[in-house]
Amino acid sequence: MGQVDKNNEQKEQERDQVLTSGWDAITEACERIYPEQKDPKHYGTIISWQLGGNDPLDGISIYEGEDYWHFVTYGLSELYEKESENKEISGYGMEFTFKLKKDQYEDTEAEIKGICGILQMIARLTFTKGEIFNPYEYLYTGQTEGIDTKMRSNITGFITIPDPQLQGINTPNGKVSFVELIGVTNHELLAIMDKQLTVKELYEKLGSDVTNYHRSSLVWMNI
Repeated sequence: MGQVDKNNEQKEQERDQVLTSGWDAITEACERIYPEQKDPKHYGTIISWQLGGNDPLDGISIYEGEDYWHFVTYGLSELYEKESENKEISGYGMEFTFKLKKDQYEDTEAEIKGICGILQMIARLTFTKGEIFNPYEYLYTGQTEGIDTKMRSNITGFITIPDPQLQGINTPNGKVSFVELIGVTNHELLAIMDKQLTVKELYEKLGSDVTNYHRSSLVWMNI
């Protein structure tokens, strides 16, 4: 009887491992970059999207770089059991990342939560409209106020790149790419839309993938 119980327990453990295989694959990729951070700051969703909640992502982890916070989403790919028919791609085939410069914020926790809210909002476009975000694209909404909680920053939108630290991974549920968002100014976005420069050219001009709320625009347009 003891042996049967042990076998059942082992089967349950194996089942649990399979159920979180997609989630675990993302965590393992992050831990290869931040091996000392086994318990990063994490914001989970209280009411899941499947149960009628407003936030489609199951969670967002924040790892600490030397001078930035590295946000990584969980939920655009298949975190648990494989449900989609495409065996090559996990869910939407992507997760978002974002790096925010550590700075003297009035309320650091509020700024971190603010970014989590923005990532949820962008993910909502994927879940409701099927929007797939690829590297070297831009996100422009016409917003002219800053994306920081005080709405004072010049940063109003985003460009995307492949995260240079988090390479794409093969999970038991398929491939996942990490699409990093970089905050850019309204003038920079207008210049891209006006074809005065490409997303890649702007990224090269920035010289960094870390979003700095306090930087000036590299481009100025007549508005």
